[in-house]
Amino acid sequence: MAQQTSIRTSVQLGIYKVIDPFVKLLIKLGLTPNAVTSIGFVLNVGVAAIFIIGSEHGNRGDLSYIGWAGGLILFAGLFDMLDGQVARLGNMKSVFGALYDSVLDRYSELIMFLGICYYLVAHHYFLSSIFAFIALIGSMMVSYVRARAEGLGVETKGGLMQRPERVITIGVFAIACGISSSYIGGDYKLFIPGIKYHVFETMSIFTFPIAILAVLTNLTAFGRLMDAKKALSETEE
Repeated sequence: MAQQTSIRTSVQLGIYKVIDPFVKLLIKLGLTPNAVTSIGFVLNVGVAAIFIIGSEHGNRGDLSYIGWAGGLILFAGLFDMLDGQVARLGNMKSVFGALYDSVLDRYSELIMFLGICYYLVAHHYFLSSIFAFIALIGSMMVSYVRARAEGLGVETKGGLMQRPERVITIGVFAIACGISSSYIGGDYKLFIPGIKYHVFETMSIFTFPIAILAVLTNLTAFGRLMDAKKALSETEE
């Protein structure tokens, strides 16, 4: 766990070095951390809108909407990192700002998954929509366990599928799905002789990672719960 945290911190510091010039530009333009957080939220509303438009106006084989939504997911995710850096470099930290950031992060993720679930149900990917909903539950519980543990005086930040990892996973594979559909077709299906149903289709590039996310987010939440239990037991003793 410590090694995983160390690697994650090193990557995060590397990203900060890249985005710091842009952060300083935002500060010069007069943007506050809360304004940056709000922009990220609005962009995630745009993500849901793309999925819903794709549901209503696209057909099952047109996966371009998923690709565009994936690009916007990553762009919106960038603002999740920018707001904290704007607060630090601009010396604009506040307790309410931290609360505002946390609340809008939850709203952003809920709205993004709303769009994903809407799209999957509309195009009859019912099993995948269930996995997306389970991934949403896991994502919320990862954040809730940490918040509740911190309320009891225990810090639980570990785990494989924290918010940045979730955003990158969904965004990257959504883009990959959209691009792949341009080359192999949105309706491509792979069959194996002797098996009645196809074992892979273009949409699987997006839905398989969501299924994995459904498992790993809940494992992360459970792992944090066990870490909190251990820390609380030590405190009581």
